[in-house]
Amino acid sequence: MRRDTDHVRANLNCEPKPFTARIETGDLLRYAEAVEASEPWFSNEQAARASRYGTLIAAPTYLITMRGLLTQSLADAGYTRPLPNSVDGGSEWEYLEPIRPGDTITGTARIVDYVERETSLGPAQFQVIEITFRNQFDQIVVRERDTWIFYP
Repeated sequence: MRRDTDHVRANLNCEPKPFTARIETGDLLRYAEAVEASEPWFSNEQAARASRYGTLIAAPTYLITMRGLLTQSLADAGYTRPLPNSVDGGSEWEYLEPIRPGDTITGTARIVDYVERETSLGPAQFQVIEITFRNQFDQIVVRERDTWIFYP
């Protein structure tokens, strides 16, 4: 069942400001360890120099660490949660360029779709948000498409 509500329309029109973070070596190494990314270009600075990348690069899904910046950017733009509880409904990632230590990554986001469904917990809303991440050279490094599920 799909219903257009004022609340949903307001969120679909929400245009948050870009959010930015500088990528640090220690953060990349800690993330690689946390997700058990053992390839040398993710987890071993010395060995990464001999890899095809010539340096460490971010392990897949590393940019999930920018979720707090995204959430703040949405809140600053007037985004409000449609229901009190939420869960991550999954993500799709498209990797276009490696992310290296010293890069400055800027994300831009927009809510592109929603669906309302009845669930065993009551009405739930599935919102889809697209995020584009660019480096300091304005190259798109990652495109991400997330589903957020809100429920009572």
